[in-house]
Amino acid sequence: MDSSRARRGGFAFARADAAPVASAGATPSGDDQARAPQADQPARKSGAARVHVALGVEYDGAAFHGFQRQARGASVQAALEAAASRVAAAPVRVAAAGRTDAGVHATGQVVSFETEAVRPVDAWRRGIGSLTPAAIGVVWARLCRGSFHARFDALWRRYCYLFSDAAEPPVIHRGQVAWVAPPAAPLNAARMHRAAQALLGEHDFSAFRASGCQSRSPRRRVDAIAVRRAGPFVVVDVTANAFLLRMVRNIAGALRAVGSGALPASAIGALLKGRDRGAAPPTAPPQGLYLIGAGYADLPFAPRPPPLLGAAGASERGVPDAIAGCRARSTPGGGRLGDSRPARLRGEGLRG
Repeated sequence: MDSSRARRGGFAFARADAAPVASAGATPSGDDQARAPQADQPARKSGAARVHVALGVEYDGAAFHGFQRQARGASVQAALEAAASRVAAAPVRVAAAGRTDAGVHATGQVVSFETEAVRPVDAWRRGIGSLTPAAIGVVWARLCRGSFHARFDALWRRYCYLFSDAAEPPVIHRGQVAWVAPPAAPLNAARMHRAAQALLGEHDFSAFRASGCQSRSPRRRVDAIAVRRAGPFVVVDVTANAFLLRMVRNIAGALRAVGSGALPASAIGALLKGRDRGAAPPTAPPQGLYLIGAGYADLPFAPRPPPLLGAAGASERGVPDAIAGCRARSTPGGGRLGDSRPARLRGEGLRG
């Protein structure tokens, strides 16, 4: 824990009665694989009234070995659980909309947890935020009536991938964007956008699935995908019901090859149909990827683009609106990822 933040906001917390519950066997992060719901659920006490809390979280992925708790190395999940457990004065287990991989950033991550502790909604935001490392921020908090699960109730997730094709490699922003070196630069964003449209709809995405993926099915549904230039950056913006391990980074790597002229635009559709990961270009590096939002039936909030886009004069209006066509539909195979059950949220303390 970053001791410089422990007393921010004037909060003082009792220690939890026990350490946060450890994950039962960490699996590769960075995807939204189907998994038994109870794996993300804390143990229940019979007859105890429990409160469901949802948080909006941002973090610098360079400081962590991924979102999911790891046997070795810092994780976002472990930091949030430690902080939430101190605020609740009891062990807390958190679930997330997306289990981002090592080095991947988030500006619109959504997490949830259950607790018997009763706290003002803003105390959760301020308290947890003051107890996490400086690389994590809690943007908003909401209390939920009934059940809410950040992962299994999500209808869609939205990611942005940022390429820089500037003449020189970035220095100040080197950990926040993927640089495309000459002669591959400059990228042809219009060609990349045309090629990306072959990925729309429900498909077998085996060609864009990492070998360590533990999902039971390679089928996912891409609701929207767009590639645009935003100042000195080329932005790949994709929304889907769920993602396979490193799916967005693999798509970004293939589109980079199209943008540089190494592959024709038709290659993306051919790769998709071929279902062969070995035939696809290399995976794009993690530092260019951002989880910017997740959608729920009763949790409306705007996705939060990477701050670099604002610095480049490209606000949310300058980023393709990949959300407009998203609808609550079932996940292929009937999994809970597409569950449209109302979350019955009582919105308080929303910020930003």
